[in-house]
Amino acid sequence: MLITWRIEKQRGNLRPELTYSVILEGHEKGLALPYVRVESTIPEPPASWQAHCHPHEHERAGAPPAGHYSLSTPSHAMRGTGQTLRLPWREDNAYPEVEESFRLLRAAFEQELAAAHASEPMDVTGKLVVSGELKRDMAAAIVADRLLRLAKQPALS
Repeated sequence: MLITWRIEKQRGNLRPELTYSVILEGHEKGLALPYVRVESTIPEPPASWQAHCHPHEHERAGAPPAGHYSLSTPSHAMRGTGQTLRLPWREDNAYPEVEESFRLLRAAFEQELAAAHASEPMDVTGKLVVSGELKRDMAAAIVADRLLRLAKQPALS
C-alpha cells in the first residue's frame, strides 16, 4: 500500500487543503482486502465548505471543530482511492495530526493485511467409488441381468 498526501495553502485567509491517495499493490489486491476506514484526529473546521476563514470567524474565533475526518483505503476491487479535505486555518501552518492519522490508517490496514495473509491457501480433491462389499453383493444380479438381455436379442444369421 502506498499513501501519499499533500497540504497546500495559498497566501491569505484561505484554508489549507489536504489531498491524499491510497493505492494497493498487486499482492494486496490478490488477498481480497476489504475497505478499511478509520476516524482520524484531523479536525474538520466549522463551515468546512468555505475555502476561507476570516479573522474572528469560525476556528479563528475559537469555535470548536465540526468533527474529525474519516480516512480510508480502497477495497481490493478498486484501483485506488483519494480525497481532498479542507483543514482548519492555523497561523503556524502546522498539522502534525495529518501524519499521525495516516499512521493510524496504515496500522488498521496492516491488521487486515495480516489477517488475510494468515488465511492459508488450499487445494483439496476428492473421489469416492462404490464399495467393494456392495459390488460383491450386486455382482450376481448384474451378471444375470446382462445374460437375460443377451438371450432376448434376436440371433444373427
